[in-house]
Amino acid sequence: MKRNSGQDPAITSRWRPATRAIRGGTARSEFGETSEALFLTSGFAYDCAEDAAARFNGEQSGMTYSRLQNPTVEMLEKRISLMEGAEATRCMASGMAAMTAALLCQLQMGDHVVASRALFGSCRWLTDSLLPKFGIETTIIDGRELDQWEAAIRPNTKVFFFETPANPTMDIIDLKAVCEIARAHGITSVVDNAFATNVLQRPMEYGADVVAYSATKMMDGQGRVLAGAVCGTEDFITNTLLPFTRNTGPTLSAFNAWVVLKGLETLDLRIRRQSDNALKVARFLEGRVERVNYPGLASHPQHNLAMSQMEAAGPIFSLYVGGGRARAHALLNALELVDISNNIGDSRSLMTHPSSTTHHGLGEEARLAVGITEDMLRLNVGLEDVDDVIEDLDRALGKAGL
Repeated sequence: MKRNSGQDPAITSRWRPATRAIRGGTARSEFGETSEALFLTSGFAYDCAEDAAARFNGEQSGMTYSRLQNPTVEMLEKRISLMEGAEATRCMASGMAAMTAALLCQLQMGDHVVASRALFGSCRWLTDSLLPKFGIETTIIDGRELDQWEAAIRPNTKVFFFETPANPTMDIIDLKAVCEIARAHGITSVVDNAFATNVLQRPMEYGADVVAYSATKMMDGQGRVLAGAVCGTEDFITNTLLPFTRNTGPTLSAFNAWVVLKGLETLDLRIRRQSDNALKVARFLEGRVERVNYPGLASHPQHNLAMSQMEAAGPIFSLYVGGGRARAHALLNALELVDISNNIGDSRSLMTHPSSTTHHGLGEEARLAVGITEDMLRLNVGLEDVDDVIEDLDRALGKAGL
């Protein structure tokens, strides 16, 4: 009998998370390959015209076109679903493709969205600029304040949209409480979980309806490819999201899916080690700069909440160095090991100045409202020897006058 346990629910349901991350979703061809096969094909052939017709009208299972299904992409979708505890997943060409699709697929003119103010810069562009162009109203709130979620609800509110931990302020939102408010009012909760991934935090366990990812970040984790994912119920993915993606085409390539599959095999090891490294670096910096925003530190105002819904605090945090942009740029320019880069989730340590890069398009007033000042820096702590990272930062801080 052919062994193909990676897609057998009777078997995968018994697996623990680390095993699902390596073997979940695997489907072997007749060659019996151990690593997932890479299907570089845009289309598929049929044995007869009747089979083609049957697949297109839903009477026969099987692939029709890689904009809709691809065996390699499907393996990734099944694996992420198993890791997330979701009924289904659709993968996208990038994280922003996933965020855009997760919102637009369920919204129309006249609807209303409540979103946390602390979001990735491009996500704020969605809420502040794109959705209003389609007649979709948005209300931006401080997501940390539960009463603001309740107060912002209108009769036409359809979606709550938030990120926790938030980029780059590291705000923590109470997943259980906000999702309970949404569910009580028939509102769909959409959570951006890219910083934590499903290794450290599983929002669906707290009542989230939809979880979206930039799989470019920790899931790949080595700065190689762009990818995104949206997780939800089978009904949402098949009947709400799929019609949108089928016709708009934010398709993930088979090659990128294969790379992310390889990344998931080491995700658990990487994110836990990077979290340990980040905590050590944050403790070092706490005594050298004006303020460090890291949920793993007891000094973070939401430390207890973060640790109640996360298994570790992750590899990313922000810090304030004082002295405005000049000092922030001076520190960046003095780095020898840590790269100046706007990416995150990488195995390499990376640092950026959000005000002039990732959140530049937000505008000064909006940036200041969420705490993104000219002296803020965001640090992704990688897998290098943590003492080398600390020594590099120590040298750079000294050269920057800190």
